Amino acid sequence: MKIVYVYDALCGWCYGFSPVITKFQEKYKDDLSFTVISGGMITGNRIGPIGEVAAYISSAYLDVEKATGIKFGTNFLNKTLKKGDAIFTSIPPAIALSVFKELNSTNSVQLAAQIQKAIYYDGMEPENFEEYGKIAAKFGLDPQAFLTKMKDPVFMSQVEADFQKSNALGVTGFPSVFLENNGTFYKIASGYVPFSVLENNFLTAKNI
Repeated sequence: MKIVYVYDALCGWCYGFSPVITKFQEKYKDDLSFTVISGGMITGNRIGPIGEVAAYISSAYLDVEKATGIKFGTNFLNKTLKKGDAIFTSIPPAIALSVFKELNSTNSVQLAAQIQKAIYYDGMEPENFEEYGKIAAKFGLDPQAFLTKMKDPVFMSQVEADFQKSNALGVTGFPSVFLENNGTFYKIASGYVPFSVLENNFLTAKNI
């Protein structure tokens, strides 16, 4: 059985969900395989300066904090968000995830969490490729080799394949979690849920 976690690096609710899915993997890593798919929330004509959505984020992040207990960092709130000129795009973090999955497939849940922490706590701009190399280094990977791979068009093709998988699964919002069992997908989370709900949904689905 496999857990398929569909997320987007720029999804605030996914950031709030990252401790939940990380805890879930830690508990069930010996029984399940895990893969992360980038959903492509901010692509195409939705890509633009964060200032264009700053008013929404300034309110929405409080809802995420209240519901999940996670904290958005002052570097994000007082620098990236207030300055407003960082380009908000899901593409670079999705490329980073695709490269990582090739090099270290077992830790993609943790990598996704680290990317979100870098953006929403540390204030990393999504287009800052150098920072993805630094994140990769935390997992024992060579940062320069990682950056070189990020520029290889094959990984953009893999990103597009991830977006297509997300659509094929009928995902309309993030985070979404599926249990794949013998080729059948069971949705066990749609939007943020606490650990107890995710676990209960999993235990129910695996016995279907």
